[in-house]
Amino acid sequence: MRRAAPGLYCGLPATPPDVESALARFGVPGFRPGQREVVERLVAGRSALAVFPTGGGKSLCYQLPALMLDGVTLVVSPLIALMKDQVDALNARGIAAARLDSTLSAEEAAAVWRGLESGELRLLYVAPERLANANFRARLGGCRVALMAVDEAHCISEWGHNFRPDYLKLAEFAGELGAGRVLALTATATPKVSADICGRFGIDPGDHMQLSFRRENLEIAVTPCAAGDRGDLLLERLRASGGGAAVVYVTLQATAEGVATFLARNGIGAKAYHAGLRDDYRAEVQDRFMSGEVDVVVATIAFGMGIDKADIRAVYHYNLPKSLENYVQEIGRAGRDGLPARCELLACADDLTVLENFIYGDTPTPAALRGLLDRLLRQGEEFDVSRHDLSSTSDVRPLVVATVLTYLELRGTLVATAPFYSEFRIEFLRDEDAVLAGYDSGRQEFLRRVFAAGKRGRRWLTVSTREVAGEIGEDPERVRRAIGHLEEAGDIIARPSGLRQGYRLLEPPDDIGALAGELQERFALREEQDVGRLRQVVDFAAGDTCRTQVLLDHFGETMEAGCGVCDVCRATAQPGELPHGGQREICSEEVAAIQALVAEHHSALRTPRQLARFLCGLTSPAISRARLGRHDAFALLEGLPFPEVLTFCETLNLG
Repeated sequence: MRRAAPGLYCGLPATPPDVESALARFGVPGFRPGQREVVERLVAGRSALAVFPTGGGKSLCYQLPALMLDGVTLVVSPLIALMKDQVDALNARGIAAARLDSTLSAEEAAAVWRGLESGELRLLYVAPERLANANFRARLGGCRVALMAVDEAHCISEWGHNFRPDYLKLAEFAGELGAGRVLALTATATPKVSADICGRFGIDPGDHMQLSFRRENLEIAVTPCAAGDRGDLLLERLRASGGGAAVVYVTLQATAEGVATFLARNGIGAKAYHAGLRDDYRAEVQDRFMSGEVDVVVATIAFGMGIDKADIRAVYHYNLPKSLENYVQEIGRAGRDGLPARCELLACADDLTVLENFIYGDTPTPAALRGLLDRLLRQGEEFDVSRHDLSSTSDVRPLVVATVLTYLELRGTLVATAPFYSEFRIEFLRDEDAVLAGYDSGRQEFLRRVFAAGKRGRRWLTVSTREVAGEIGEDPERVRRAIGHLEEAGDIIARPSGLRQGYRLLEPPDDIGALAGELQERFALREEQDVGRLRQVVDFAAGDTCRTQVLLDHFGETMEAGCGVCDVCRATAQPGELPHGGQREICSEEVAAIQALVAEHHSALRTPRQLARFLCGLTSPAISRARLGRHDAFALLEGLPFPEVLTFCETLNLG
């Protein structure tokens, strides 16, 4: 990793504090295990990987060095809520920290930049997507980046359990910014993922610090049960527990609502939490749970990231988790106060169909992938795209589109320039004539033409930058800059929409078909490994080996004897095949309905894989665009495994 080039001095005291005096700023009595070793490596100028289980104190490992290093600490995190909580906590302690994210107004963002460029800010939090913005990196390049901290670093690895394509570029960005050192942090990295992280960031194996995943106060248990018995069993457990905070993890939003309602009707203070709820309602549920007003939260995996509630007495998995990594992260939220806590998995093999079908739904068809590449690579040397539009027209899910674009960048085919908004809804805060009066005649004439070319509403003026620029014979970028200037001056409120990403074509592939085949193989491999992770969960649940021992082995740890507290060690486990409701056959009435559907010749269902997704109830961009989710045959075979449905669809004549 390159050392930082001289830039703006992001101010430190003339004599940086020593480790102990810096630690006192955080109001903690001392270091937790592993923290001092990580901090000392960073202060010495070395990059490091910290694999600390949930609740292990990862944030102090970069917040403390930020007070001691000559430059700003750039923290890359995927969670806006977590960024906000940490910035608020640091500011409360008198430590200058800020975040740049989509929730800030133009005025608030400008204030952050002033603090950064003056050297006042010690820590700046951003999402990986913002760091992918070339304009942002160019502006940040004027400041010395002493440390780049990458939270949830397992996302950088294609072998990680929740891979995010924007993370793949972070190692390259660290070099471009001249970051003095990098700290990669994660709570869930297997040996393979850890090696991948170290390789990408140039971290010496000796600077890989890993704490034990063993939590002696957690009683881990698996209870095999039929799907229909889980509600009553969960209710029984919660009543017998004598109270205390608990989290119940489920797979689907509808399940979260149903289970929370069932518990509430039976006297348990439970609330649902999932991504489909309004932001303000989710925040209210989280706040009430943290304060103790709500006893039980029934949640999808949207809940828990950054939650630091010490007295959670139980974590129940109503459905199978997607991977052992997810499972360890989720049970790690129990018993952080060191007191006993129960972690119970209500295991039913019926969950596999839903979880596997989600995985299969992400893999694009060969034709869709080829079509996406054709659209991308035949637009000339400079172009811009909407990922949403690409997803819709190619019938490739948005995350997969983002992954394809990242793969193309990493292989040197494309380079991202800068994102921009293509449309603005403008509300004038002052009379238009008064706004124009502050500019010279040339500027006034330009703005009048922009306003005249926009579409007038009762309250809003809608300006499509490309259309307006074409009509008045100007560069779209000049129109965007003018709108930004008016907003910064306090003359207008501008609501942007239509995000587009600019690209430059560096090296066109010799054979787009061969490239499509190469990418198809990568997506097929991801599909295979994600299904393999589910099989590991089933083996864990059905096994007769100490639960803790299995989990430690997964993360490269060894334990000489059983933990003594899990259900296997206590001889209360029920090993063996998990209960399964049985698999039905496709009946003749369903075959007739599918044949009638095929006869309708929907363009969104032209291939066996598209049809199989539809029949399994898996939406796709093309299905959504055609509004086929309302069709009577949608989700007709929802309860069947995707591979079986796909095999059936391949026997049909879809021509």
